[in-house]
Amino acid sequence: MNIGQASKGSAVSAKMIRHYESLGVLPKVPRSAAGYRQYDEASVHTLRFIRRARDLGFSIKEITALLSLWRNRRRASADVKRIALAHVDDLQRRVEEMVSMQRTLQHLAHGCRGDSRPDCPILDDLARP
Repeated sequence: MNIGQASKGSAVSAKMIRHYESLGVLPKVPRSAAGYRQYDEASVHTLRFIRRARDLGFSIKEITALLSLWRNRRRASADVKRIALAHVDDLQRRVEEMVSMQRTLQHLAHGCRGDSRPDCPILDDLARP
């Protein structure tokens, strides 16, 4: 199948398919005599795996490791779990940072009169050294 068909079958854009191939996340696929990429069902399955992992927020580095484990039938599930739990910890840290940013912005917005006067605690806070 061509890249458009692979894209449709995997829900990964053609641009991202080429990107994943350039990074080595997706192995290079054979090309036709005319130079067009030729994808098989295994490539589309790999692209679906990548798409799902990206939807869960895994980095390219993590996805590469997960793909390697997925392809290794002698893998230890403990290795997969380690990667997943490290990602959970990272997500939790980012959620906490975002909640903190939200609270700060809510506090600043609450203190801003939002009228025609120029004084604004939001800008004052952003300008702080």
